Amino acid sequence: MTPTQPFPTEHVEDTDVRVLLLENIHADGAAFLRGKGYQVETVDRALAEDELIDAVEGVHLLGIRSTTYITEKVLEAAPDLLAVGAFCIGTNQIDLPATTRQGVAVFNAPYSNTRSVVELAIAEIISLARRLHEKSTDMHAGIWNKSAAGSHEVRGRTLGIVGYGNIGSQLSVIAEALGFKVIFYDIDDKLALGNARRCSTMEELLTDADVVSLHVDGRPGNAGLFGDEEMRLMKPRSLFLNLSRGIAVDPVALRAHIESGHIAGAAVDVFPVEPKRQGDPFESELRGLRNVILTPHVGGSTEEAQQDIGRFVASKLRAYTAFGGTSLSVNMPEINLPVDTTRHRLAHVHDNAPGVLATINGLLGDHGVNIDAQSLATRGEIGYVVTDVAEEVGHDVLTELAKLPETVRLRQLS
Repeated sequence: MTPTQPFPTEHVEDTDVRVLLLENIHADGAAFLRGKGYQVETVDRALAEDELIDAVEGVHLLGIRSTTYITEKVLEAAPDLLAVGAFCIGTNQIDLPATTRQGVAVFNAPYSNTRSVVELAIAEIISLARRLHEKSTDMHAGIWNKSAAGSHEVRGRTLGIVGYGNIGSQLSVIAEALGFKVIFYDIDDKLALGNARRCSTMEELLTDADVVSLHVDGRPGNAGLFGDEEMRLMKPRSLFLNLSRGIAVDPVALRAHIESGHIAGAAVDVFPVEPKRQGDPFESELRGLRNVILTPHVGGSTEEAQQDIGRFVASKLRAYTAFGGTSLSVNMPEINLPVDTTRHRLAHVHDNAPGVLATINGLLGDHGVNIDAQSLATRGEIGYVVTDVAEEVGHDVLTELAKLPETVRLRQLS
C-alpha cells in the first residue's frame, strides 16, 4: 500500500472537521455532529460519481445511504477523507478494498432498522395470506368482492427463513409468537431461537415452508441465489418475500411462477435495478401482478429506524475522528482504547507486516517518547495501532512515522 499522507501527520481540530451528508440522512445525525463543533453540509439526494468527485474535496467525513456509490475515483479525489458512514445496513455501494487501501474507515448501522424490516415482513405475510392487497385494489376500482376464497390465517403455517442473521432471527421470534412453525437455513452455524428448526439444506426448507422469506446480504455469491429451480421446489400455493437484496432473486422466474399459480403471492422491497432519485420511473417485471406487493426499498424506512441510524452512525464517525475508535467498523481492525484526556493519542494505520509495531515503538523510544497505553489489531492486509503518550509528539517524530514504508495513514489526536 502507498501512504495517503507521506508527511507530516494529519491533526484536525473538531471545528475544522468538514462533513458531507447525502440522501436525506435523518437530521439527528447532522445535529449530533454539529453539536461536536463539526461543519456539516447536507444534501437531500444521492450524487452521481462526477458530482461526488466535485463535492468531496476537503471533506473529512462522508455520510451516504444506499444510492450513492463510493468508487476508487471518488476516494482519489478525497485525500482528506477519514471515514465514510453508511446510514443503512448494506455497504455494497462502497468500494471497501479501496477505502481500506487508503486508510478510510467505514461504518454502517447493522442493527438499527432490524425491527422495522421485521415488522414490514410480518405485515406483508399477513396481507398476502389474507389477499388484502387484491381486495383493496378491487375496492378502489369499485368492486365489492366479499369472499373468503384464498384467504388464510397464518397460525399453524410454516415460515421458512433463508438467512438467519439479525433480521432473520428476530423475524423468527416474532413469527413464532404469532403461531408460525419456523424453520431456517443459513450457510453459517447459527443458534436456533425459540422452537425454530434449522434445515441442513435450502432444498429442505423450500419443500417444507408455506412462506419463504429471504434475508441475505449483498455479497457477490448471493447474486442469482433464488431463481426458477428454487421456486420449483417451493410448495404449491406458497408465498414468497424478498426484503433483502434485489440481486438475489430472478424477477422473470418469479413472475412466471406467480402467473402459473405455483406461488400464490409475493412481496418484494428490493430490485436488481432501482431508480436513483425520488420520483424517477420504476420498471419491473413484477408490476401489474395480482397479490404481489411492491414497495420502494422501504424495509428500514421508518422514522424510528432512520432516527436511530442517524444517531448511531454519527456517533461512530465522531468516535473515530476524535478518539480513533473503530468499534463495529466494516473494514478496519476493531480498537476501542479508553479515552484519557490527559494523554495524547497516535492512530496509525499500516500494512499488516511483521515488525511494524516494534519499529513504531523503537522509533518512539529513540526520541524519548514514553508509551502510557497501546492497542494493536489486524484485519486481513491492514493493521491498526493506537498509542497513548504523556506529551504531544514532535513534528520530527511524526514525520518519521509517516515515512515508514508500511504507513497508510497517521493521525495525532488530542
